[in-house]
Amino acid sequence: MRPSTLRALKRAAELTRQNRLTEAVLIAEPVIFAADEYEGDEILRWLAEHVSDFTGEAPKETP
Repeated sequence: MRPSTLRALKRAAELTRQNRLTEAVLIAEPVIFAADEYEGDEILRWLAEHVSDFTGEAPKETP
């Protein structure tokens, strides 16, 4: 994933934790839409692995 994409996703996570969802979407949406198939897959994996970055909660352990 491009460094600029990762920065945008991390910034969107930070804004989401601050309850600034509109701003988070404005930052993340163009990056996600601009991604090609491969980067899109990387973004999906990163989002799945970093849900707690958006919620501010500790990740739940799987049994």
